[in-house]
Amino acid sequence: VEKEQKQKQQKQKKQQKQQKKKQKKKQKKKKKKQKKQKKKKKNNEEEEEEEKEKEKEKKKEEEEKEKEKEKEKEKGERRRRRRKEKEKEKEEEKKKKKKKKKR
Repeated sequence: VEKEQKQKQQKQKKQQKQQKKKQKKKQKKKKKKQKKQKKKKKNNEEEEEEEKEKEKEKKKEEEEKEKEKEKEKEKGERRRRRRKEKEKEKEEEKKKKKKKKKR
């Protein structure tokens, strides 16, 4: 009877040990999975951040180009205006000269 009890106890101990081992393994696996997910999430966030930065940079560059275009346009308009003014002055000079000749 004692022998049987001892065997029973040993069997129980063995089972408990195995269960503990199983549980530990399960926990380890769970931890690993969580770590992996965390890493994946972090990577995704970093990629999104990079994308946002790229978009920002692109937008900035486009705005710069737009500003340059505006500047050039303004420059051209100023030149045109100046040219017209000079032509007007020349015309006025010609008119003055004609008037002087008539007198």
